[in-house]
Amino acid sequence: DWFSTLPFVCLQDQYLDKMSLQMTSEFQHILRVLNTNIDGKRKSMFAMTKIIGIGKRFSNLICKKAEVDVDRRAGTMSNEEIEKLVAIINNPRQFKVPDWFVNRQRDFVTGKTSQCVINVLIAAVRGDIERMKKIRVHRGIRHYWGHRVRGQHTVSTGRKGKVLGMPGGANAAK
Repeated sequence: DWFSTLPFVCLQDQYLDKMSLQMTSEFQHILRVLNTNIDGKRKSMFAMTKIIGIGKRFSNLICKKAEVDVDRRAGTMSNEEIEKLVAIINNPRQFKVPDWFVNRQRDFVTGKTSQCVINVLIAAVRGDIERMKKIRVHRGIRHYWGHRVRGQHTVSTGRKGKVLGMPGGANAAK
């Protein structure tokens, strides 16, 4: 039992109470927020990133605006806190979230700035790609052809399973 004399074992025992997951009768293992299953064992900030359209920074911001502790587990949140988070996600401008922080600024069709999540975000991106294809801009044409859109090199990468080299191998040409 030689490893019990090492100093890190003592530190590990000392902080075990803080690190362990305290489960009470109100603890929920899976939360349903905005049609997304959220793991209750993860910390609230990182659990909210499971929702499509919410990243780490926006999740951190909405947790602070809703006064939810970011280090608390998501399964310990009350229904009122979850409803407040959903309200901030749906109407970020009412809670003084700056316009540059949301993911849909000056929408092409409506001209409004909003935070899009889940199905709305997927539909918006699909609509943008279809609009680019329709007006035949460079990005739209690249999407139509199935090529790389953002300026990546395509000479040697992204061949999608095509075989490199000559057909039949190098010895077949001799």
